[in-house]
Amino acid sequence: MSCTEQISTQIRSRGFRLTPQRLAILQVLHHSGGHLTPAEVYELARQGLPGLTETTVYRTLEFLAENGFALAAHTGSGSGKLVYEVAGHDHHHVICRGCGGEVEIPHEQLANLYQQIEQSTGYRLTTSHITFLGLCPRCRV
Repeated sequence: MSCTEQISTQIRSRGFRLTPQRLAILQVLHHSGGHLTPAEVYELARQGLPGLTETTVYRTLEFLAENGFALAAHTGSGSGKLVYEVAGHDHHHVICRGCGGEVEIPHEQLANLYQQIEQSTGYRLTTSHITFLGLCPRCRV
């Protein structure tokens, strides 16, 4: 099954319309393999959909994140920029404040912490995407 077929099946199965804008933006996120700012998504998506506007990209990214099709996170580079990636696997990040290097952490490593937080607060955690900031071994020296 192609990524387009997977995307359309997921969106339609949840009762949402698959608009050309949603499809173009999800394809960009799917093929990027990483984090993109809304401006980067706009630049890439408008290549395949020339009439696309920045406002539509921002609204669509917000819709996709709210409905679990995309993940939103703030970068740790000091700018706090919002970046997006396609949802698919639960994970977290450790980002170096010095060089911007990044390491992906599987959610399984934090599963016990999530469970402890839920038990102690009574909250049901609905996100599985946390960014930790620090200094990598090279920048600590």
